[in-house]
Formats: sequence, structure tokens, C-alpha cells
Amino acid sequence: MTDTEPIDHGLPGHGWNLKKLQCWVKQMFQRNISRSALRTLLKQNGLSWKKCQKILMKADPQKRAAFMQRFEELYKQVRQEEILLIYVDESHFHRDMDLGYTWAPIGKPAWRLSDCPPLSDRINWYGAYDFTRGQCFIWNEGGCDQEQSVQFLNHLAMWLDDIPSPVVIIWDGAPWHRAKTVQSAADDLGFTLVPLPGYSPDLNPIEGLWKWMREDVTQNHCHATMRQLFDACMAFIHRINADPQRLISRLRPKFKLDPNFENLLASN
Repeated sequence: MTDTEPIDHGLPGHGWNLKKLQCWVKQMFQRNISRSALRTLLKQNGLSWKKCQKILMKADPQKRAAFMQRFEELYKQVRQEEILLIYVDESHFHRDMDLGYTWAPIGKPAWRLSDCPPLSDRINWYGAYDFTRGQCFIWNEGGCDQEQSVQFLNHLAMWLDDIPSPVVIIWDGAPWHRAKTVQSAADDLGFTLVPLPGYSPDLNPIEGLWKWMREDVTQNHCHATMRQLFDACMAFIHRINADPQRLISRLRPKFKLDPNFENLLASN
């Protein structure tokens, strides 16, 4: 059943659940089966209920492999304390809550109140993850474009003040990252820019920072004001920066590509 979808068997949808499997069993074998029996059979056959993960089909496995070779060289320089390796990304944080799991009484819903803020109530964060030292930095001043990217790089340089090592920045190929004004500003600041291969967010560990921040700041909680949201985000960064070892442990980059994943990309 892992190789087919319900729609292939005349059932609705593209994802299997226990109810659809019950229908399939009855359709194929003219037998009724309970959900508990189905769960047992699925587990006995090495299956478990899990959330699907998206594969970005436009990712180029050859470019990903080439990037990993470059990363190995950069990592050697990090270990020899020759460079400071910084990952950069942007993310939007809304004042409204991000829904997530929580503990609640059996048989009762887990309600959370929202004052229905507009989508415009959001902060567009620029973020930097200093993998070398285990520190994070976030900054915002409006949207994400060429002008703001130049300003961010200048603020990043101030945050890294008195750091003698050369700075290498890894970020994605967003149009504003590739702009000549941004590239020129980075060069003037002494930053070396290394682009990630396209459609490869899994190779940027700062993606884990945004997930972590949402878990602590906006999951199941609607902030009353933009100021409260801003302060909560800054407090989160201050808190995680106090424990560099835990930060690095949680935001570790990928050191090796999964051949099964890469084969799926190559087969497109």
C-alpha cells in the first residue's frame, strides 16, 4: 500500500488512513476488519504513522553534491579556526498563533483564543546563525529586498565587530541576495558569499532556528501587540545564545547527503 494511493483503488484522496484501509480490505477481500487489528498488522509489517516530507523536485542532485564538497572544505577551516561560518535566511513571524500539539483533557478540545490579527501584523526577520561560535542574531526593518539586505549585512558586521577571522556567509539564491548592490556591499564588508544550491532548504541549518523560535514564541499563542511579539522573539534569541553548546547541537548542518533522497531527485 505504500506504493499506491487511495485514488488508484477507486477511493477518494491521495493519503491512506485507517478508514480508507478498512474500505480497501472490504473491497479486495470482502472482509470487515477493526481499526485495532489494522494497526497491529501495519506495525507487524514495519509501518508506522508519520508525517510526509516534501521533496522539492527542482533541486539538482549534482549541485547539491558539489555544495557538500565545498562545505567539507569550509568545515575544515572552521575547525582550524581560520574562518567564521555564518548561515543567513529570512522568515515571517505573524502576530497570530501557529497551531501545534499540546496536552489536554481526554475528550475535550484544546481551545486557544485569537483576536484575529490581520496578515499584515507580522515581522520580517533577517537571521544569522554563527555556526563557529554558536550564536544567533536577528534584525528587522520592514520587508526583505535589496535595500534591507544591504542594511542587514551592515548590522551583521557590527554584531561581528572585533572578529579577526574572515567571514563566510552561506545563504540561498533569493533575487535580493543575488543583486549587484548586495554583492557589492558584502564585498566591501569583507564577507565571502557562498550560495546554497537551489531548492535545498535542508542544507541551511538556520531553518531549524525559525522552527525552534515558533515553538517557543508563537505556537498556540496570539500576541496582543506587535511589540510583545518583537520582544518575545528577541528574548528567545537572548536565551538560546546563553547556551552555545545546546544551540549548536540543535542547529547542526547536514554533513552527509542521504543517498536514497538524492536518488529520488536524480530519478525525476
